[in-house]
Amino acid sequence: MTLTFQARTDRILKARNSLLCVGLDPDPAQFPRSFRSVPKPTATKKFLEGIVRATYPFAAAYKMQLGCYLGLGSYGLDLLAHLTKKIGPTRLRILDLKANDIGNTMRFYRQAAFDHLGFDAVTVTPWLGWETLEPFTEDPTRGFFVIAHSSNPGAPDFQEIPTPRGPLWQAVVAEVKHLSQKHHNGGVVVGATYADAVRVARHLLGNEFPILVPGVGAQGGALSTTVREGVDARGRALLINSSRSILYASRGPDWAAAARGEAERLSGQINQLRAGLRTR
Repeated sequence: MTLTFQARTDRILKARNSLLCVGLDPDPAQFPRSFRSVPKPTATKKFLEGIVRATYPFAAAYKMQLGCYLGLGSYGLDLLAHLTKKIGPTRLRILDLKANDIGNTMRFYRQAAFDHLGFDAVTVTPWLGWETLEPFTEDPTRGFFVIAHSSNPGAPDFQEIPTPRGPLWQAVVAEVKHLSQKHHNGGVVVGATYADAVRVARHLLGNEFPILVPGVGAQGGALSTTVREGVDARGRALLINSSRSILYASRGPDWAAAARGEAERLSGQINQLRAGLRTR
């Protein structure tokens, strides 16, 4: 029997005993010093391969921001396909796309992300209307995360506009649950920098619907609050993303060991917080 994306997500989180999502967002200007004299394509590939190897035992998922790879030129798309293959199906592979367009265009996005690049899920936005997301709701084995409340400082400018259903972002969360009840492949993105939003999103979604949470680490989101308010009744359905604090834990010769140590520390801290919740 083929698993839905939500069921597969739960299986991976349980099997890996981890809620950690590692953000593979390369910025060559931040690479360790040993890569400075290496051609950019070679340096980027070797650096990211090293990060994957170092963090693999502790990660349940990897997320790649498309803009970081487009900045590399045509090589960037080849690198995305290479990384998803290297990571393999035992971890979730998420393309941070934040796309939205008419349905026909979204079908091309879906084809590129899933069929050509090998991702399991993408991030999208709902601005052009819910019918534009139908191409991503149709395949229950692949997932989509709708941006509800992002982690950046300007998020409230539009996301908290009042509506008859509450702040706009809450209406988005409720609609995602409605859309995903048939195929069980939808989730939302809620930034850790707005802790109350994580709590409300979980309340609206209930169990099993996954929440992808950026903003822990370099952006200052509170980990303890995110775990407490974000997990479902089983202590799962939550992916906590960390990018810069892991990728650039060290710029010296020990960069891979430092990345491994930070991933191990963060994953362990998350599990300690989950264990505390279960003992209440």
